[in-house]
Amino acid sequence: MSYTRNINELKNIGYTKLDNLYSKGEINDITNYIEAFNIANNYIQTANQLFAIRQLLKVIPGLKKALSNKNLIQLLNLHFESNYFLTKAIYFDKPPNSNWFVPYHQDLSISVTTKADIDGYSNWTTKKDVYGVQPPINILENTITIRIHLDDTTKDNGALKVVPKSHSNGVIRKGSKYWNMDKQDICEINKGGVMLMKPLLLHASDRTINNQRRRVIHLEFNSNELPNPIKWYEYEKFIS
Repeated sequence: MSYTRNINELKNIGYTKLDNLYSKGEINDITNYIEAFNIANNYIQTANQLFAIRQLLKVIPGLKKALSNKNLIQLLNLHFESNYFLTKAIYFDKPPNSNWFVPYHQDLSISVTTKADIDGYSNWTTKKDVYGVQPPINILENTITIRIHLDDTTKDNGALKVVPKSHSNGVIRKGSKYWNMDKQDICEINKGGVMLMKPLLLHASDRTINNQRRRVIHLEFNSNELPNPIKWYEYEKFIS
């Protein structure tokens, strides 16, 4: 399958959608890994819980094989010319009746192994002993996010809203002329489909109103090494 059109859309518009990147069986394998982990660790899902597993492949290493299907690898090889690695993995579960919504924003932080005084790296944070930092713009521009949909996702259960082409304006401050939501796309995606997006794309998500679960695996990939002594915290090579 050729993904050239999708790569061009990602570059020019800031996002693209693909149906059936994963088969029904592959999605079942992925969800079974996650559900087994939830049961083993006494995670009880109720209608109003908000739930996420951060550093997903560190927590559930077996998922890496299930996620690395031939379609994903082909897509990554085309975009990065075979030189890439995972930098972040998160599982999001937006349950029925949740009031969880996310306002418009850009994804500006990366996870790294240590804190250091390096030009261009700013806005340091620490969450559960993991350092976050806003890197130079070229690192963010080189990142792509792949969102794997484990359920059908519509405007009624939290499909992403995006502002097309907003990724081309760099880091956008609220109140600037580029912080403009006049044109929005709603990215509805079927189970087994994926959305690719640039982290600088303005994006948001409404709460679920149709009592339908929305589970997504969020993967970030890059091909740029970081300056010593910092390293990517979740660095993982993905190969077929």
